[in-house]
Amino acid sequence: MKTVFLSALLLFSFLSFSQSVNISIQGKIVNSNFEEAWLFKRWRNDSLAFQKNIKINDDGSFSFKTKIPSEDYYTLAFPGDASIELVLRKDSDIKIYGDGSNITKFCNIVNSDESQQMLFFKRELNKWRKTLDSAEKIVKTDPSRKQELTEAISPKFYSFKQYQQNYVAQNQNSAALLPLLELFPMETQMETFEILINQIKIGIPKSILIQKELKKMQDYKTKKALSNPLAIGKLAPDFEEVCRDGSSKLRLSSLRGKIVLLDFWASWCAPCRRENPSVVKLYNKYKNDGFTVLSVSLDSNKDKWLEAITKDSLIWPNHVSDLGGWRSKSSKLYGVSSIPFTVLIDAEGKIIATNLRGVALENKLSSIFEK
Repeated sequence: MKTVFLSALLLFSFLSFSQSVNISIQGKIVNSNFEEAWLFKRWRNDSLAFQKNIKINDDGSFSFKTKIPSEDYYTLAFPGDASIELVLRKDSDIKIYGDGSNITKFCNIVNSDESQQMLFFKRELNKWRKTLDSAEKIVKTDPSRKQELTEAISPKFYSFKQYQQNYVAQNQNSAALLPLLELFPMETQMETFEILINQIKIGIPKSILIQKELKKMQDYKTKKALSNPLAIGKLAPDFEEVCRDGSSKLRLSSLRGKIVLLDFWASWCAPCRRENPSVVKLYNKYKNDGFTVLSVSLDSNKDKWLEAITKDSLIWPNHVSDLGGWRSKSSKLYGVSSIPFTVLIDAEGKIIATNLRGVALENKLSSIFEK
C-alpha cells in the first residue's frame, strides 16, 4: 500500500511539473512603501493553490521569473487590500506600472490585454457600485428620497449597462469575461451565466478555475432538475378537477396507459386560442394510437369556457376547471405562471417534456408514434 501511495504521489508531482509554465513579471509601483507582494492563485471559496513572495525594491520596482501550475487566473496582491487580477499564460512576459495610492484606478498592464481589459471593467464596476452604495446609504436614513435618487442615478445605471454590453461584445470568447460572472450568478441567471462561462472556456481552456466553475454549474443544474417536480422522467403530479358538467371529476392518473398532453389554457388567452387548431390536428392524427389531451382551463366564467371549447372544436372528452382562474389548484400545483403551458406525459404517468407547442410538439409526437 505504501509503494502504491508513493507511486501515485510521484505521478502527481510529475504531472504537476510537466503542466507548469514559465512566466515573467516586472514593474514599478510608485507612491508606496511596499516591501513585498504576493502572486497567488486561490480557488473560489477554496484553499490556496499557489503562492510566490515577491521582493519590492526601495524605488518600487520588482522583477521575477517563476513557474506557475497552469495557464489560469492569478492575483498579484500588495499590502493592504490592493491587488491586480492577471491572466497568465505560457511564457507570459508582463509589465505592470501602478500608483500605490490607488492601484485599481492608476495602473497599466503591458503585454496582457486580457488582464488590462479586466482592470478596465473593474474600474467601471467600482464606479457604479460607489454610486449605488452612496444612494442606498441616503435612502436608509431618509426613505422619502428613494424616488428622487432612483431618477438621479438611472442615467449612470444605463450607462454602466451599455458599457457592460459593449465589453461583452468586444471580448467574445475571451478570458477577460471572468469579472462578469459575479454579476450573473448561476443561481438566479443561469442562462446568461452559462453563455459567459462557455465563452470563457474557449478563451482559456486549460483554466482549472473555469473547469471547476463548469462542474459547479453542472452539479447545480443536476440538483435543480432533481428538485424540480416537472423534471423529465418524474411522475407528473396527480390532481383531480371538476369536469365541464359541473358534477363529475376527472383525475389525471385515470388516463394512464395513454400519452397525455396536459394543456393549461383559457378562453381569454389569445395565444392559447391560436394554438388550439394545431392541438386539434394532432389529436385527430394520433387519437387512435393512444394519444389524448387533458385541457385545464384557467377561466372563471363557465359560459365563456364552454363556448370556447365548442367554437375551437376541442373534441377530446377531457376538459376540467375549478373556475378559479389563476388561483386554480392544479395550475398552482404545476407552477403555471403563463399560458399556454403544456406537459407531455407518457403512458406510465412520467413527464416527457414541458411547454411544447407547434412544430416542437408535432415533432415530439411524431418521434413517439412514428418510430
